[in-house]
Amino acid sequence: MKAGEARVLLTGASGGLGRAMAAELQGAGAVVMGVGRHAGPAGANWIRADLNRPEGIASVAQAAAAWRPNVVVHAAGLPGFGALQAVQPERIAAVLQANLLGPMLLTQALLLQLLALPRAQLVFVGSALGRIGLPGFSVYGASKAGLHGFAEALRRELAGGPVKVQILGPRSTRTAFNGDAVEAYNRATGTAMDTPQTVALALRTLIESEAAERFVGFPERLAVRLNGVLGAGLDGSFAKHRRCLHEPHPTEPQGAPL
Repeated sequence: MKAGEARVLLTGASGGLGRAMAAELQGAGAVVMGVGRHAGPAGANWIRADLNRPEGIASVAQAAAAWRPNVVVHAAGLPGFGALQAVQPERIAAVLQANLLGPMLLTQALLLQLLALPRAQLVFVGSALGRIGLPGFSVYGASKAGLHGFAEALRRELAGGPVKVQILGPRSTRTAFNGDAVEAYNRATGTAMDTPQTVALALRTLIESEAAERFVGFPERLAVRLNGVLGAGLDGSFAKHRRCLHEPHPTEPQGAPL
């Protein structure tokens, strides 16, 4: 749908990516209600809720029933980087909760409301790292691969109805993965990241096009397709990433929620 027709419920709205998305959508004429764990900007449509807790999901569902969004964008999440043996178990659980279980449960809570509308859109912000397994991103990639699988199955489940399910796949954003270890890894391996503004523009384009999926950046779009076809045949292409990961500096930064 056109941005000017959209009433967007945006999770993760207080993070750098969420702020860029809100600005892009509002600039194109959309009305945005942000969801975040902290208080929103003065004058903003805002729901303060922790989506990792059942009461947070319930409060968003209640507010949405009154506000009636026709687009839901799942942009909340946590970064995760590092060799698996260096990642704390608590961090693994938190990443999976924020990036996968939270969006699944909130979608379930909102679905009947969306199905009652003449048309609506559900947008899941995944990642190319959920389709291309890079050393160092096993936890994050698992969460985004799970999200992609959930969204793809739900898209097929709801096909022919009023709700379109869409997937946006950026590479990753600099506001999320901003530690020295990730910077060193990216320089050594040539791994690219997107600016929040690039992802925000891609989101608006996806909503307006109503396409099923949109991956951001080249050669990542090609790599996603090749990885789906060749799978293990590409394993040798990531030796550089593996060596860099096991050098002394790469450890997981404890990034804030997106």
